[in-house]
Amino acid sequence: MKPGSIVCLLLLSVLCLLPACSGLPLTAPTPAASATLAPAPLPTVAKTLELPTPTAPGPLHLRVWLPPFMAFSGDDPAGSRLRSRLEEFQSRNPNVIIETRTKSETGPGGLFDSLVTASAAAPAALPDLIALPRDVLEAAALKGLLLPYDSLTASLDDPDWYPFARELAYIQDDIYGLPFAGDAMVQVYHIEQITEPLQSWSSVIEVGETLLFPAASEQPFFTLLQYQANGGVVQDEQGRPALSSTELAEVLAFYQNAVQAGVMPEITLTQLQTDAQAWDAFTQTHAAQIVTWTSSYLDRQSPEISLAAVATPHGDAYTLASGWVWALVGRDEQKRRLAVDLAEFLTDSQYLAGWSMAAGYLPARPSALAGWSPEARPPMLSEIANSAHLLPPTDVRASLQAPLGQATIAVLKGQSDPITAAQAAVTSLTAP
Repeated sequence: MKPGSIVCLLLLSVLCLLPACSGLPLTAPTPAASATLAPAPLPTVAKTLELPTPTAPGPLHLRVWLPPFMAFSGDDPAGSRLRSRLEEFQSRNPNVIIETRTKSETGPGGLFDSLVTASAAAPAALPDLIALPRDVLEAAALKGLLLPYDSLTASLDDPDWYPFARELAYIQDDIYGLPFAGDAMVQVYHIEQITEPLQSWSSVIEVGETLLFPAASEQPFFTLLQYQANGGVVQDEQGRPALSSTELAEVLAFYQNAVQAGVMPEITLTQLQTDAQAWDAFTQTHAAQIVTWTSSYLDRQSPEISLAAVATPHGDAYTLASGWVWALVGRDEQKRRLAVDLAEFLTDSQYLAGWSMAAGYLPARPSALAGWSPEARPPMLSEIANSAHLLPPTDVRASLQAPLGQATIAVLKGQSDPITAAQAAVTSLTAP
């Protein structure tokens, strides 16, 4: 064989042995894809694995603003009841977290001031539900800071509300609050000096025992009560503040007779500016009677004193009252429905029975008062609540307070006769 042939055979043998030794592919590698080629579609399984894992929706935070007397402080039984009630609502609604904040009732940083500030500067910080006294409710609703309930609740269709509480709920023709607490004017007396409640002006004069009230208050509530109980109007047909000289003169004549009989001590009464001052005088001088509020009596009740309805011109049951409601603020529709549910939950009769008894406020529902323990429920309280009427609107009272207050002081001090003082009060409303 030729040498060239031998070399060719050796090369062929080497080439045949190479694949089995290195494991390299028998064919050349596929060239890298060009940028102009369409990428191969991903498998369906791979696309599914790349999607984010679904997460459960986060909790809804309901913000609730409270006045100081409703705060959860120490071992306060009313605060403890409210806290337990809110916790129960959360347990029934596991996706809800309730956040509470305490605001002073009035003044800078108070309930109304904070609503105004947050509405303008930080709407996200507004509460969803807020506890408001009637005067603040009026101001906030008229300023557009609150939302009406109207079709959101049928709670007020229930007959189990005191008349004054139902009035509390409305601003003009719209429902702006669900009532939970009330405060009515009452008469309190020392049982050693008065054996039974005095129901009329004549009985007060005949018995001759001292009757105290804060005559120098900026808010002459007692005179306003007597005037309205005597049939006096506080607004004319156009809704403007108004007074009737005849009915007011009769109230002032009662004061004049009471001063002469020693029932209304002029020097004492004309120095009393607040309910607290009147209470101090009532206890320190051991005066026979005081005109005050149910909350003041319930906070101070003792075996030595008893509760009665305020004496009126002819002994007819009549008093004035105000109170507190739960109002809607937040604009989030989902949370608004929950806020309504919470307001209804907090005005349930059985809950209100325990809370109002512990807090010392008149409950908004008759069945709630019936749920008080017998030792905590004064016999006259139900009658007083049923005879209570809502105080006139804040703007009306603001116009009437100076004329009524000045007329009261003038007659008590003997500076004017009842007819002249009444006419001066009426004239001051129409003076330019």
